[in-house]
Amino acid sequence: MITLHELLASRDARHATQQKLLAEHSGKTLVCLTVVMPGSVKRNHQSLCAAHAAVEAIREAFHLNDMSDTEREAVLTERDLNTGYEAYLITPLPLLEAKRIAVTIEDTHPLGRLFDIDVINSDGIPVARNDIGEKPRRCLVCEHEARYCMRMRWHTQEEIWAKINEMVDLYTKARQT
Repeated sequence: MITLHELLASRDARHATQQKLLAEHSGKTLVCLTVVMPGSVKRNHQSLCAAHAAVEAIREAFHLNDMSDTEREAVLTERDLNTGYEAYLITPLPLLEAKRIAVTIEDTHPLGRLFDIDVINSDGIPVARNDIGEKPRRCLVCEHEARYCMRMRWHTQEEIWAKINEMVDLYTKARQT
């Protein structure tokens, strides 16, 4: 279980990491992955399952598995923290192309709704879905826009966790066959 102070400190640290990576890799695109986990426990079976699936999807979609180490221009760094799993990808792809790939992963992967894949511009600001003509993310539980359900707290923690458990269970069973 993490405290609010730890959560806020991890957000600040993530932002600092993003700024450092942007400075070190000027002219390249930064993609940042986190996992959507409600509540005070950010590292558990469900979050790790989602994180590993997300990293695998990123490796595939950004063709990281298709390159040898000597020809790879992209760099993927992963961090498994108590405050949640994080991964950072530096890629030579243009900003909006990387965002299209990120949105495709979020919208098509069986666990994609649990992925938060941000593409960060040179000012350190995430590129919005509407910048590439995409609609806002949908709620995990219903078909409303996620931000409205979150703001209005239309779903209980139990409903949200039931959906997360169902998604992870279905994904795990499908991978075993």
